[in-house]
Amino acid sequence: MSGERKRLPAMWRGAKSQCPACGERGLFRAYLKVSDNCSHCGLALDGHRADDAPPYFTIFIVGHIIVPVALLVERAYTPPLYVHAAVFTILSIVLSLLTLPIVKGAVVGLQWALQMHGFAPSDAADSDTLSNDS
Repeated sequence: MSGERKRLPAMWRGAKSQCPACGERGLFRAYLKVSDNCSHCGLALDGHRADDAPPYFTIFIVGHIIVPVALLVERAYTPPLYVHAAVFTILSIVLSLLTLPIVKGAVVGLQWALQMHGFAPSDAADSDTLSNDS
């Protein structure tokens, strides 16, 4: 799988929980657990290194949605502080839980497109060499 890979289609597929290579569903085996391999094309997905990027981007996205909405609600209705706390805490949690898998899938897709970490062609060649030596 060497050569140039298109970034946006790979990120879009990942965001839709699809394999970044073939587009078949099944990127995740659980809520945020990436499958070891694609069941359709066999792409090894276990080498990804999403780490802290998805939560960081999720906080960034949710914050940029919640803060303006909270300010608009405050200007329009001036609800008591406990209403703000209750509504926007729940809204922030729900929006974060909905957004996190989408962002993680996009990050995994971007890593595949950029041939980073476990998606690099040299990683596959190195692992083949190691398995042949033993």
